[in-house]
Amino acid sequence: MKKIALFAAAALMLLGCNQKQETATTSQEPEGSVVYITRDISPDALVKIYQALGVEANGRVAVKISTGEGSNPNYLKPELIKNLVQMVDGTIVECNTAYGSGPGNEQDERNTSANHWKVIERHGFTPLFKVDIMDEEGEMRIPVQDSTHIKYDIVGSHMANYDFMIALNHFKGHPMGGYGGALKNLSIGCGSANGKAYIHTAGKMEVLDMAKLWTPEFIGDQDGFLESMAAAAQAVTDYFRAKKGIIYISVMNNMSIDCDCVDHPEPVKLEDYGILASTDPVALDQACIDIINNQEVTATNDPTDLLARIDKQHGIHTIEHAEKLGLGSRQYKLVSIDGKE
Repeated sequence: MKKIALFAAAALMLLGCNQKQETATTSQEPEGSVVYITRDISPDALVKIYQALGVEANGRVAVKISTGEGSNPNYLKPELIKNLVQMVDGTIVECNTAYGSGPGNEQDERNTSANHWKVIERHGFTPLFKVDIMDEEGEMRIPVQDSTHIKYDIVGSHMANYDFMIALNHFKGHPMGGYGGALKNLSIGCGSANGKAYIHTAGKMEVLDMAKLWTPEFIGDQDGFLESMAAAAQAVTDYFRAKKGIIYISVMNNMSIDCDCVDHPEPVKLEDYGILASTDPVALDQACIDIINNQEVTATNDPTDLLARIDKQHGIHTIEHAEKLGLGSRQYKLVSIDGKE
């Protein structure tokens, strides 16, 4: 298995993790971005770690999550996130998917707004929150700094209605990206159906064509796809930094090797870990990867399959490329908020 670099081994050992692989030498380098962590996964802990960031979500606040495929049980539950979302008067925002689940599974799909709304309601979001499918009425293009593969980012047009974004990520695996965290939630997650196709095909398909999307003609440049995700994530970050701001929070629970977008995910083999938050999405994703990499294999906790998937899909390259683009730093300092009032 390809080694996944560790940038906060000492801090992780203090939290009870044992180092498995070699750590990059950073002793003479700056500590990097701050990533806050709590081992508590609760509504109060989510509010507490948001407050630790010291950045106030104000104006019209978008809270970007995955509402989860219809029969996927691993999405972030409304009961967990409600205190934070309601405190900032946020709106849950989503976009439609670029795929269906096949005949007979229409009730679980999110590829049309009509189906998506049914899943959102069934998963319990509408009774508690304002919810907005951002591409329900169209899409818009926002600029990218890196135009190697995609010339712009295609996002839901309703993104223009918001001043501040909380990227509230569920960290887990992903069939194509290797893992899903902050960078995926910003890129694929904020993309319209066409935008998702554009990223997945590394710029080859700008208008979704389901008959061709998953064919070798359009899919196959894996690093191009990962680099397109990094470029799109930077575009969304730039968009909100030019307005009132953006922050990133990742919840490490229900961590299947499959994404919340998978209709029937593989069983969860990892124990729930905690919540992490940062103003740097690159550092946040790197910290989550490092935590998984440091997990001990026990009867109830096994990171083997998730690490194998990340390695197979070269998932770390998304983080590498995002750092190369200047989106953030893979160096970080892990700061626990547990025990602090």
